[in-house]
Amino acid sequence: MEILQTILNALSSENELIMNIISVPMTFIEIIIAFLLFTTILNINYSKKQAIAYILCFSLIAIISPYIIPAPFYTFINIVALPVLLYFILKTNALKALGAEILFYAIIFCIGTPLVILYSTILNKNSIVFSVVPIYKILYSLTLYIVLFILYKIIKKFNLKITLLDKFDFWSYNILIINFIIGTLAIFMQAYIECFYIDYLPISLIITSLVVMIIYFVISLYSLFRTNKLEETKQLLSAEKMYNKTLNTLHDNIRGFKHDFNNIIQAIGGYLSTNNIDGLKTYYKDLLEECQLNNNLSLLNPELINNPAIYSLLADKLYKCEKQEIKLNLEVLMDLSSLNIKMYELTRILGILLDNAIEAASKCDKKIVNIIFRKNKKNNTDLIIIQNTYMNKDVNIDRIFEKGYTSKQEEDNKSHGLGLWEVRKYLRKNTNLDLYTTKTDKYFSQQFEIYNF
Repeated sequence: MEILQTILNALSSENELIMNIISVPMTFIEIIIAFLLFTTILNINYSKKQAIAYILCFSLIAIISPYIIPAPFYTFINIVALPVLLYFILKTNALKALGAEILFYAIIFCIGTPLVILYSTILNKNSIVFSVVPIYKILYSLTLYIVLFILYKIIKKFNLKITLLDKFDFWSYNILIINFIIGTLAIFMQAYIECFYIDYLPISLIITSLVVMIIYFVISLYSLFRTNKLEETKQLLSAEKMYNKTLNTLHDNIRGFKHDFNNIIQAIGGYLSTNNIDGLKTYYKDLLEECQLNNNLSLLNPELINNPAIYSLLADKLYKCEKQEIKLNLEVLMDLSSLNIKMYELTRILGILLDNAIEAASKCDKKIVNIIFRKNKKNNTDLIIIQNTYMNKDVNIDRIFEKGYTSKQEEDNKSHGLGLWEVRKYLRKNTNLDLYTTKTDKYFSQQFEIYNF
């Protein structure tokens, strides 16, 4: 009985040792719940190893920093650690990393402040006891974690995700990063002031501050959605512009065929009347190659290539092939609207691979580039296969990703050998991407794989 009384007295009075002990498991719990929250809301993909590495690293930083850095400055270490660890361990972009941080602090502030006020009123205690008295700290923290976990379950059940932080151009991206940094600092400073001076501030001022922060958060989200809508509209307009160009070219080509139809029939009749089958085969082959361009143009349909960024890229490369008299064969056998990759990274990788393929094919007698989009259901993988004819059969496929390595023969090759090196950086950054390079006597092939896990 005396032992229980001693434990109760220790828990219900200021005790730095016990506070330090209970802070360890609470730190782990808080970081795990926060991780589940913002990775779900922001649709951040991660592997089990990445999740463990992030939680362990952040927990160690949060636990050790108060012992080596004086208060309140150690909290700034945690502010910096969260987005940095997300960026380097989960390989997410800077915008999502900062978005995760502002979400975390905003949710903690909006839920934690009312809880402190509620418990202070019910228990008739000074708010400071929730940070120095173990039993009140445990009560407050467990309540907060339960509420956060319930919120996480609701978000997961109703699939409430923000999937728009990968769609911005360079300037919008950087403006949003600055806005997120300012927003994080504003929420943190406001929460810090209210945490330490909540007993000295009028309740009306605290409630007003809380309402203002919630309004700011809602308006920021609304602005984010509006900005995203503008970006999507911009991409759609660009795709429509390319589609109109495609339709005009297709229309002109069909008019040309219609005008020459009689001549084509007469030519075929001439070969048949003289029983010149070899000549007819050659004529048919040439005619088929000309028809292939129209077939490719007809494939450039936004309903089939239902991704504006990919559509614009393919249209641009198709016209580039046409100018260099390269035969481009295109097959789209999957849905391109929901690929598990950041669109900026995909267009960057695809652009580099296609530019290399077109440049290599342009030097050949038979100028051919094949582009195939298909899904491998067995491995739950999306495949993008690019094949091209090539001259240099001795190209070392084991070295092509090295910085500065090039198979080009020009004397001035200072700018060469960087494209595939850039591709390799994206592959290392994302755990769900792979690229396999092969070659035969006819084709040099790049098979880009996107795993859906």
